[in-house]
Amino acid sequence: MLSDQHFIFYNNLKSPNDAVVHTGDNLTGDGDGDDEQVMVDLSKIDNNASEIIVVVTIHDAASRNQNFGQVRNSFVRIFDTNSNVELLNYELEEDFSIETAVEFGRIYKRNNEWKFEAVGTGMKGGLQDYLNKYN
Repeated sequence: MLSDQHFIFYNNLKSPNDAVVHTGDNLTGDGDGDDEQVMVDLSKIDNNASEIIVVVTIHDAASRNQNFGQVRNSFVRIFDTNSNVELLNYELEEDFSIETAVEFGRIYKRNNEWKFEAVGTGMKGGLQDYLNKYN
């Protein structure tokens, strides 16, 4: 990780230069459209960055005894706003019914070009578990 400011989550909604912006944490799921969004502008990503990991977790899942199987109509998707095309969609309730965290995918740089790789790995853990994995 480049710095703590580059770790984007509900307590840090923007990276330096607004390269990655989280629209905020919707705790209820009420309303139309996507409940939460993370926007990535690859043209603004720090030159020292080579990878962006996309992870979804349930906050305090263990203490609240929750998993994605209990969250109705939950999904994560990658959407290209330039072409208006959905690139990938995981239904969390179905695909990760017993997990509390999912490494959805990664955006990585190869030969100065950004690529996307679907990962789709679920685990019983939280943000700290992923931080431990990558630090």
